[in-house]
Amino acid sequence: MLTHPNLLTIKNSLLIIVDLQTKLSAAMPESEAELMTANACSLVQAAGFLSIPILLTEQYPKGLGATDISITNLLSENTLIFDKTDFSCCAAEGFTDTVANTDRRQIILVGQEAHVCVLQTALELIHLGYQVHVVEDAICSRKAEHKFYALQRMQQQGATITNYESVLFEWVKHSTHPEFKKISGLLR
Repeated sequence: MLTHPNLLTIKNSLLIIVDLQTKLSAAMPESEAELMTANACSLVQAAGFLSIPILLTEQYPKGLGATDISITNLLSENTLIFDKTDFSCCAAEGFTDTVANTDRRQIILVGQEAHVCVLQTALELIHLGYQVHVVEDAICSRKAEHKFYALQRMQQQGATITNYESVLFEWVKHSTHPEFKKISGLLR
């Protein structure tokens, strides 16, 4: 069956969690941070069910702490975590090589902040030839307008703006998928 090249596939997807750290989340509007974390958790669980690889970054963990425990509790032991001080994940040591070695071209981005680390990572991954999907209800910024303009800018540069439910349904494709019940159980 022919399919649109922008629809996500299990075999071509890579989930990247950008700096979803508790101390950083505390600086975000509370309801936005809760939504971002809940939706990111759903994507992490689905990726686990579907054997989609996950990479995780932490911005200056010495100062901003570790990734939110609700995320880390869902990750497999072999999930790679990249410490960074640059805003783009692509500057973290070994990150772009690791992405390339997955041999996956569709990158799904979640995390914070939309207008800083997510934006810079998205633009660099687009420049490297990846198809980038930014999950708008699994990212946030301290100010709503920063997220709004970051999403516009990423879309103008070729990123696909999506939501966590679209990602889940694109991954399974149909209601007869063996993991459909588990995936549909992740919807709120």
